[in-house]
Amino acid sequence: MVVRSLGVMLAGVVAFVMLGGAAQAGTPAPERMRELVHMVRQDCGSCHGLTLQGGLGPALTPQALRDKPVEALVITVMAGRPGTPMPPFRGILSEADAAWVIEQLMRGFPEDGGTVPAAALR
Repeated sequence: MVVRSLGVMLAGVVAFVMLGGAAQAGTPAPERMRELVHMVRQDCGSCHGLTLQGGLGPALTPQALRDKPVEALVITVMAGRPGTPMPPFRGILSEADAAWVIEQLMRGFPEDGGTVPAAALR
């Protein structure tokens, strides 16, 4: 009984460490975050509306995405939607980038601060 309890506890610790590591690995570097925010606001915004409230494409607001599975949305971003103007972003985004973007959209997407800080241009 003690051995089984230790095995269950060890499995829980391993899962916790692996999930924590995966969450950290999925967070882009600050520069990449700026690029992704800029891309969504400019490129995605051209169809989904600059405020992401909808346009040619559907709204990308937390309310509109609330009941949609993250995995399905990542697939849509990566593969596009055949027969619609939604292009595939495979080759432009990694799946980790797409997942980060979806997570941010579900929280309320940040404003665009540009792709490169002004200090980096000097």
